[in-house]
Amino acid sequence: MRVLIVEDEPYLAEAIRDGLRLEAIAADIAGDGHTALDLLGTNAYDIAVLDRDVPGPSGDEIAARIVASGSGMPILMLTAADRLDDKASGFELGADDYLTKPFELRELALRALDRRRAHSRPPVREIAGLRLDPFRREVYRDGRYVALTRKQFAVLEVLVGAEGGVVSAEELLERAWDENADPFTNAVRITVSALRKRLGEPWVIATVPGVGYRIGARPGDADEGAGRG
Repeated sequence: MRVLIVEDEPYLAEAIRDGLRLEAIAADIAGDGHTALDLLGTNAYDIAVLDRDVPGPSGDEIAARIVASGSGMPILMLTAADRLDDKASGFELGADDYLTKPFELRELALRALDRRRAHSRPPVREIAGLRLDPFRREVYRDGRYVALTRKQFAVLEVLVGAEGGVVSAEELLERAWDENADPFTNAVRITVSALRKRLGEPWVIATVPGVGYRIGARPGDADEGAGRG
């Protein structure tokens, strides 16, 4: 899951990003409306967390752009205003949820997860003996609970969501890490290798040489490229 945070108060924006990371959610920060629109045009986000009062195009204008794009991206509005008419106008603009400052970071993370869940397919996904619940952050392999790190879970969520399709290392880096990730890093290969071992044998994550990774959906399918990371 990847979130765009549009907030012009640096300390608050960084605190939100750090809080989301604790929930295995990658997040990028835009301190103004122009940067936000640039990021929205470049990256795929699962939800936008918008402060209404940012420099440049306001949070309201950004929300209107998101709605007009037809992407269906959930919008969580942040504001210092707590009047009923302010909240009503935010919902009229297309906001899916509303959080008034000050707020608890844990509440924001839960709201983000809940909004994402409401706009996506059923949260529990099953493939090749895996059962992944993104809301509870739980993974089972053939009925056995598997403890994963936050980053391993984020990577597995992307792979499971592809429903057996191949996911490139570049896409995993984009969706499970944030914009500060080094595009030349071997973090994806290392994380996938560790994830494969956590899930156990027979290997369920297949390496497609020169292309990427996928969840093996047929017996023995995940042996392809196993051990190469």
